Amino acid sequence: MKKDCNFINKLREIGLRPTKQRVKICELLFLRDKTFHFTINDLVKKISDEMNEKISLATVYNTVHAFQKKGHLKEIAINSDKTYYDTNTSIHHHFYDEDTHELIDCDENDIDSINLKKNIPGKQIKSLEVLIKVASDNQNQN
Repeated sequence: MKKDCNFINKLREIGLRPTKQRVKICELLFLRDKTFHFTINDLVKKISDEMNEKISLATVYNTVHAFQKKGHLKEIAINSDKTYYDTNTSIHHHFYDEDTHELIDCDENDIDSINLKKNIPGKQIKSLEVLIKVASDNQNQN
């Protein structure tokens, strides 16, 4: 979605009623110059802090998932209990900083070509995205 898009029509296209709260969510997600990585809880806090709005967790959750299902957001599972969403839906890699819990885009030029030696029979590879987990090197902090 670009800055000039009509959020009311976009919400209707994904099957959601365009309420004031959902339009506010759209503004926060899509009216920005840079990629936005977030968890649902991060987004709820950002809505409260930056927009001084109270939007229910269920509304945020349902809106984010509707956008994700229609391809307007990318879901990135860090582990079984931590999921991020990304406004950049193109195929790209990420760093995940385990110290700060920050998801950071990794330029494709920083990773050499990946050579897969095996695939699942009867399946076609749709994409290949790398998640690189990083943390402080505690051995060097003496």
